[in-house]
Amino acid sequence: MLQKRKHGLSTIKIKIAQALFTAMIPMTVMGIGALKVCASDNLKSATQCTFMVPPEMDATTKKGLFEHLNFPMESCTISYSVYDNGEDKVLTNREKKAIEESGDKVVLYDPENLTKEIYQETISAAYNKEYGQNVGCHVESFEKIDIDGYPGYKISLTYKNADEEKIYQTAFIIVSKYKVFTVTYQRAEDDDCQEMFDISQASIHVK
Repeated sequence: MLQKRKHGLSTIKIKIAQALFTAMIPMTVMGIGALKVCASDNLKSATQCTFMVPPEMDATTKKGLFEHLNFPMESCTISYSVYDNGEDKVLTNREKKAIEESGDKVVLYDPENLTKEIYQETISAAYNKEYGQNVGCHVESFEKIDIDGYPGYKISLTYKNADEEKIYQTAFIIVSKYKVFTVTYQRAEDDDCQEMFDISQASIHVK
């Protein structure tokens, strides 16, 4: 995340872009090639996930990403994504052929059986690759949750790039039959936003 007051303007612009990108990593960390999330007959279908965006934050030009009104002095962000496995849709023969000919690696991902070890290994690799160094990404807690009858995970982690503040991140991953919803809260060590994050997290609903 951004090192405040210690960089020139060009460096700050680079670090802002990097901060916004890394806030999105939990939403795409499983997206290797043609990701295929398995549907489960044990799960209910859902159409949307809702949560309250704090009045101190606003949408950015990047879809699903919200930043503090005082960004980058307050570098906290909230990111949101929906992954649709498409298994409730019927593909045409042309669409099926296009996927087969794309050459993309297909990764079978079963979100119901995500483990702390799998998440730790995958997200650590993603952050290390982005920063070009080992940022010491560590999953502090990994707990199974239930939101409105839908299973999911609340995952908290920390990481720290060289000469920058420690980053705290909490991701909520909620799983339905055809969609996986991810809401990620990220802040730097000196950001004063945990209270509004707590309020927003308590407002997460799926239907």
